[in-house]
Amino acid sequence: MSEENSTTDINDRYLCFNLGKEEFAIPLLAVREVIGLPETTKVPQAPNYFLGITNLRGQIISIVDLRQKLGIASQNTSETTVIICDFGTFCMGSVVDSVNKVLSPEEKDIGPKPTMTESKANAHISGVIKQDEKLILRLDIAKALNAEDLILLKETNKKTA
Repeated sequence: MSEENSTTDINDRYLCFNLGKEEFAIPLLAVREVIGLPETTKVPQAPNYFLGITNLRGQIISIVDLRQKLGIASQNTSETTVIICDFGTFCMGSVVDSVNKVLSPEEKDIGPKPTMTESKANAHISGVIKQDEKLILRLDIAKALNAEDLILLKETNKKTA
C-alpha cells in the first residue's frame, strides 16, 4: 500500500464495540478474533472482573469482563461477546456488550485524549475518534490491565500450559 493512502492501511483501522452505552475502539492489529461468550473455569481468589479461563482450540485464554473492570454497567444481551486480544506473550479475552464495526478513520478525525479529572477510565483512554456527530473513545487495551492483572494472567497461563 502506498503511504499516501494511509486511511486504508490496516495500522489505522479500529474495532469498535460498546461497553454499556458508550462506544470504544481498539486497534485492529491487537485483535486476534471475536467469539461468543464461552464457558469459563473460575480461578480461586481472582478479582471479581476476572471471569476465569477457557480453552480455545487448545490454547488457554484468560477472560476479563472489561465492563466490570472499568466500572461500566453491563447490558448483557444476545450480542454480548468476547474480543480475543493478542499481547505477544499471551492472549486475553475481554467481554464487551457488542461489537459494532471496523472503522478506518482519517487522520483529521482522530483527536487527543480528553482532559478529565481523576478517573479510573482516564488512564485507559488514548484519544477519541470523531465519526459524524459521535465521539468514539480509543481504548488502550493493554493499559486497561494493571500490573496485578498481568501477573495474574501470566501465572494462570503458566499453570495451565
